Amino acid sequence: MSFTSKSIVCAAILLVATASGAAAADVVVKRFVAGSGDNAAGIVDASEDTEIDGPQALTAGEHGELYLLDQVNNRIVRFDPKRPAGDATIFRLPGDLRPSDLIVRKSDIFVWDGSVRTLRPSAGSDGQPTRGLDEVSTRGADDETVVSAFAQMGSQPPSPAADLLDANTRAAAEREPRPRVRQHVASQGAGAVIADVIPENGDSGARIEVRRDGGGDGKPIAQLHLRVRNRLGAVEFLEIDHGGRMYVFAESLASGSTGAFVARYSAAGALEGIYELPLSNVPLSRRFVTVSADGDVYFLRTESKEVDVLAVGFRALPRSKAIDVHGSAPAPAAAWSHPGPVTALRPLTRQQVIETAFAFADIQWTVNPGAYGRDPDTACTGFAGRVRRPDYLHGKLEQQVRGIPYCWGCFGTLDQIRGRLEHGTLAGNICTHNAPTNSAAGVDCSAFVSAAWGLASHFTTAAIPSIASRVENPADLRPGDALDKPGSHVMLFLRFTADRKAEVMESSPGGCNGRVCHNVYPLASLLARGYVPVRYRALANDASEPRVAALEEPEARTKAGAHSKTGREAHQTAHHRHGRHH
Repeated sequence: MSFTSKSIVCAAILLVATASGAAAADVVVKRFVAGSGDNAAGIVDASEDTEIDGPQALTAGEHGELYLLDQVNNRIVRFDPKRPAGDATIFRLPGDLRPSDLIVRKSDIFVWDGSVRTLRPSAGSDGQPTRGLDEVSTRGADDETVVSAFAQMGSQPPSPAADLLDANTRAAAEREPRPRVRQHVASQGAGAVIADVIPENGDSGARIEVRRDGGGDGKPIAQLHLRVRNRLGAVEFLEIDHGGRMYVFAESLASGSTGAFVARYSAAGALEGIYELPLSNVPLSRRFVTVSADGDVYFLRTESKEVDVLAVGFRALPRSKAIDVHGSAPAPAAAWSHPGPVTALRPLTRQQVIETAFAFADIQWTVNPGAYGRDPDTACTGFAGRVRRPDYLHGKLEQQVRGIPYCWGCFGTLDQIRGRLEHGTLAGNICTHNAPTNSAAGVDCSAFVSAAWGLASHFTTAAIPSIASRVENPADLRPGDALDKPGSHVMLFLRFTADRKAEVMESSPGGCNGRVCHNVYPLASLLARGYVPVRYRALANDASEPRVAALEEPEARTKAGAHSKTGREAHQTAHHRHGRHH
């Protein structure tokens, strides 16, 4: 029996098991091999201190078809998960776009490229296996359901630096009340609805009130109750299927284990069971779960040689039962017991860490010919079409750009890197399977965190445990701490958003298009994948909170926040209006 036939048979078994109420296994419904062909996906395999870079988003269309964002190959792949052997359709992205997220609404394809961009298939290409995509001007960027859909998985403008002082977006201390958050959802089965997520049962539960969009604050059409045995993390209302069933993404956070799941409710609002998401040992991706109009839950899993789309198994639960997920156990404490030297350039405070981090992300500089390099650029070893130049710099010769470039194996202070770029040193290097070179300037992920922490030398992700202590309770993370996955990647923690996602700053060739940038992630998607909350030991006794006065210096920070609302309002608008080192 072929692999495809096995997938179809297994999918049928999955449906029977689900209907009978028994626990069902996850099933691969579509597999893409590494490459650039029609049934392939672009994958850049991990190397020392780098994560796998592969497809970043999976989303469902209105007829049950799935769309995969294959950003390494600069394309979107559409396929039918119920007919995995059928032909896929390839949509080529415009050359100037480097998106990291994707949603589909009827004839419009929306991508996130730091902002919402609306695409439609090129005219006259209907029925062709490979089609172009043209950017169009629509109201999609202002549509509250579109903005909210992107915010579900953290694709949203970063909050301004001043919001680090807002009580609701600092580290989520137990004494701080969980804010009420409103989400706008364009559901497949019931049209546009509003979901209000309201805390209950202390820090372990929430009530989700679902109303017709445009109906004011009248009686909800459903009230869903969600409770976990541990601490409840992010809660996102995902979908209403054609049968009226409702689906909610949620996280269960604990010191011992953490996990994420999709809870399914009947049309009457009764909890039926959950789809536990297999996050453990899976590389980081942006939109890793989607729900079809028929109520199938799909998960995106990337490995070194292939990409799998899984139909996630359903587990029935008794009514009113607190949800208990198996989750992922943290790394053993022994892995964080390697004391080493604390080497800082200067006495350190959290304010200095945040100042430095924002300066790396927000610096503006002009791409001179030396920094840009030759065309065609040097190709990366083993990858057709992938070149040394970071994506955000393509086509930007003699133009201003924002952010220090990602540079494999590079290190330096902000002043050192800026000086080298101004004097024509090559900007960045994303060839992570080539030997690092001193002919380029920038920072990789651990070099960025090392610089933010004021270190005199480069501490890789594997070396960070020697200078940092583990933060046992993720809710105790504070600005300037970090989330480290030894041997893979590290990101600097900034704050918790209003709905308890983690806002971070990182240097990444994939998630940041090859530069230092802000990102927002559901916390469980980091912890379950092996990221460990850590605190640099020189900051261990620093009780200060970052201030923002120094961040207003023109060289260190531009008015990036001037076009977004402040802090909590900006986030809620997104829902209301919506080593070697990596």
